[in-house]
Amino acid sequence: MATDPTELIHRAQAWLAEDPDPETRDELSKLIEAEDTDELAARFAGTLQFGTAGLRGELGAGPMRMNRSVVIRAAAGLAAYLKAQGDGSGLVVIGYDARHKSADFARDTAAVMVGAGLRAAVLPRPLPTPVLAFAIRHLGAVAGVEVTASHNPPRDNGYKVYLGDGSQIVPPADGEIAAEIAAVRSLADVPRPEAGWETLDETVLDAYLARTDAVLTPGSPRDTKVVYTPMHGVGRDTLVAAFARAGFPAPTVVAEQAEPDPDFPTVAFPNPEEPGAMDLAFATARDRGAAGVDIVIANDPDADRCAVAVPAPGTPDGWRMLRGDEVGALLAAHLVSKRASGTFATTIVSSQLMSRIAAGASLPYEETLTGFKWLARVDGLRYAFEEALGYCVDPEGVRDKDGITAALLITELAAELKQSGRTLTDLLDDLALEFGLHATDQLSVRVEDLSLIADAMHRLRAQPPTALAGLSVTRADDLNRGTETLPPTDGLRYYLSGSPEAGIEAARVVVRPSGTEPKLKCYLEVVVPVPSAEALPEARTKADATLASIKADLSEAAGI
Repeated sequence: MATDPTELIHRAQAWLAEDPDPETRDELSKLIEAEDTDELAARFAGTLQFGTAGLRGELGAGPMRMNRSVVIRAAAGLAAYLKAQGDGSGLVVIGYDARHKSADFARDTAAVMVGAGLRAAVLPRPLPTPVLAFAIRHLGAVAGVEVTASHNPPRDNGYKVYLGDGSQIVPPADGEIAAEIAAVRSLADVPRPEAGWETLDETVLDAYLARTDAVLTPGSPRDTKVVYTPMHGVGRDTLVAAFARAGFPAPTVVAEQAEPDPDFPTVAFPNPEEPGAMDLAFATARDRGAAGVDIVIANDPDADRCAVAVPAPGTPDGWRMLRGDEVGALLAAHLVSKRASGTFATTIVSSQLMSRIAAGASLPYEETLTGFKWLARVDGLRYAFEEALGYCVDPEGVRDKDGITAALLITELAAELKQSGRTLTDLLDDLALEFGLHATDQLSVRVEDLSLIADAMHRLRAQPPTALAGLSVTRADDLNRGTETLPPTDGLRYYLSGSPEAGIEAARVVVRPSGTEPKLKCYLEVVVPVPSAEALPEARTKADATLASIKADLSEAAGI
């Protein structure tokens, strides 16, 4: 780490000398001229680390920011890795979203691949991440790159890498690519021709859209009225086209959020899970009034996630966001009703309800570490979801989460229920009656200082809680050590005893640092038996109170 002011200035000047981007050159020149050593130290304290999420960070000049210099080095490292694997003449497909610099990063990646002797093809325009994941297998590519920061703040961008099986990289590939990136001495050593790659036409998108039909049952009901927001991202045109092909009524698109806009002007964070992000969608649904709206659907900016809201009369918004766990269970139940076969999978932080749904249908079930990089690799996968609004409903087409096909499938389910005078909420009640109420919540703490997250994890390891909400901790797993079925990861998992007196069957808590944002995330679940429909309101009250108590006790134990 460079801390000496003179050394910092020298490092910044060396970086400036080879920076190919006029904007970041100007930015860095001003910092050098002002001798702003604090800011320079933040940018030159190391390098953005390439891992299983690829790269993600704030845009700006320097090795600790996302910029063209960093992307060119990442692309060169990926190219060197592919050549070392014997894929030196293969095809690399590149997609990108509508964020600041995404198109530049995609073009640089294509140039580096061609310069290294590989073939490169760039998607025709900013498109959803699942289109890129589909295109890799559809075109027989050896790898794929998606330039996106998904639902991160506007100032961020990222670089997600897939291999030829269409799924995201996992160890050891990430470490091997990182080593090749580190071996790049100078950008002058990286050939970057001005041309030589292919810009794909709409045929690849047409092939993806044709595949989306496969998730629906021929002849199923399609009469669902939907309000939809792409959250200023790239999902609108693809989703609207998929709905039209499927024969659903055209969704009402939230006008203020319809166009791609890298500044995401109407939301604090472009993530449907964040407070306030769905306000305009709910307002649009209320404005529809007598015309009626059955469900509200949102994609995140790169449209690999899908959020769903249902009518909630008597609440201030009139709508309730379903948790990712709830949508995951609804889609699982829908696929079971379609007689789906194959393995159902979710992650260790997602609700355990699907394990009971799968067992009830005599289907194989697996749990993995967090992220679709792991879920996509489950043998015989038929369906996977994670609580963070990610769903894979067509693994043969897209081995990643896909917010477009998930939206189609939940809309079909809503239409089937509507035909029989029922709703998604009614089906959730049925699942609670059959399998117990699985209530989930999350304690998520965003920090400026990452050391606070490390301190909280250390505190919990040094003094693990023995009880939360009056429920004894019957088992504590330090996931750093790995398990029989899971590789090591920085996380803690607590299983809590039930309480017959309180009407609680069991509870579970998982604590982990986020892999993509400066957050500590704690995932809570309480299971409450439900003997009858009349007992549901009381069960929900018990669950909510227990979750709130667990959250308070855990916050105190972690010092957050």
